[in-house]
Amino acid sequence: MRDRETVAESLVTEEALAQACAVLRSGGVVAFPTETYYGLAVDPFNQAAVSRLFALKGRSPDKPVLLIIDNSSQLTRLVAAIPPLFPLLMERFWPGPLTLVFPAAQSLPEMLTGSRGTIGVRVSSHPVAQKLVKAFGRPITATSANFSGQPAAVAADGVFAQLGPEVDVVLDGGLTPGGQGSTLLGYQEGKIRLLRAGVIPFARIEAALIEA
Repeated sequence: MRDRETVAESLVTEEALAQACAVLRSGGVVAFPTETYYGLAVDPFNQAAVSRLFALKGRSPDKPVLLIIDNSSQLTRLVAAIPPLFPLLMERFWPGPLTLVFPAAQSLPEMLTGSRGTIGVRVSSHPVAQKLVKAFGRPITATSANFSGQPAAVAADGVFAQLGPEVDVVLDGGLTPGGQGSTLLGYQEGKIRLLRAGVIPFARIEAALIEA
């Protein structure tokens, strides 16, 4: 029997990825599987697309939106600085469900940052998410596929049930794990801070920092 990642990857064709990228370039919304839940992708540098994403979810404007990148070189357009210890965490836990919160580049739309001046970024370990961001060639949003306050979708059927025709393309990569979201870390007062508990236990992160 093939494992879940192999099955998920085989469900999404190159044609489907090309269609999804065309939708993103035109300001549309794409639902896709991640290592936690299904996410909603738009082009984060397209203000109209970001505004549509917030309206679709009914999301409060003071809540930031996390991004997925293909590799660390894509941080250049997103962040103003890379805090100490972040390179170690990136090397140790990316790709994977670890979101790091960086000082945001001034060029980012304020809606992405929730007007907080920071931006959360990760490299996904899900094969479909990886293929999508690589094919698109630049970062994508990865907010959960749901109406704000409702359970996040763990399957394509769940995306359709909640969001229906509001999403332009759904990449069906099969069932996602659900449960906790990505672990969210920031750098405050010279220390790594846990901003949201998630899949990767904070104790494991602390151990990696001690071992370094």
